[in-house]
Amino acid sequence: MMEKMIFGRYVPADSIIHKMDPRSKLLIIFLFVCVIFLANNALTYALIGIYTFLMLGLSRIPVRFLYGGLKPVIWLVLFTLVLQLFFTKEGTLLFELGPIKIYEEGVRQGIFISFRFFFLILMTSLLTLTTTPIEITDGIETLLHPLNKIRFPVHEMALMMSISLRFIPTLMQETDKIMKAQIARGVEFASGPFKERIKAVIPLLIPLFVSSFKRAEELAIAMEARGYRGGEGRTKYRELSWKNADSLQLGLLVIVTILLILLRS
Repeated sequence: MMEKMIFGRYVPADSIIHKMDPRSKLLIIFLFVCVIFLANNALTYALIGIYTFLMLGLSRIPVRFLYGGLKPVIWLVLFTLVLQLFFTKEGTLLFELGPIKIYEEGVRQGIFISFRFFFLILMTSLLTLTTTPIEITDGIETLLHPLNKIRFPVHEMALMMSISLRFIPTLMQETDKIMKAQIARGVEFASGPFKERIKAVIPLLIPLFVSSFKRAEELAIAMEARGYRGGEGRTKYRELSWKNADSLQLGLLVIVTILLILLRS
């Protein structure tokens, strides 16, 4: 399951989204995260859903790959839905069984928040699925360039964020390998009392931390061997270029934002 995580991975493809400037994609993701909170009824969430799936279609990411990567996320979405069902006590009482009471507003909020969570994960994953680590670094560095005037370490921060994103699938793979090794030794992760499962997870942490520090050290040595000395004085092999497609995609999100404001309850 961990090997199929989509967040933090790059999938090469010949699509409009892949060819977009990383700065426009970063701006779109940032605006989308803000805009999605404007949705508060079925019509606005339908509009957000149409926009999200349109972007996924334009990215040409294989549906099977997306489905496999979203399996772990679906459980989080369902957990969010259940929390809203049981803890929101507003509106008409729809169901009652002993201490369990489900209200109309709980169902409504649960469905809307679950969709919001799902769309956020899809759109944020789209950034790493369609953008290489170098492009993400260059995009963040360019957008934050004005902060250089106050001596803020923009390049170092952009590089750190890019490496952190790419370390997510690597750490997931390491965790999966350690779990399989522990299972081969007779450790049970999927069965037994909950308390015993928690105890079984603890031995995973030490080898995972050791492996993480080892990979970080190897990365640092590789960067030093290639002459990396920070962002000062460095030139870029590929210059970022803002295209018409970037303006159109950003304009499309602005139109969606205006429609959301008009369609809000």
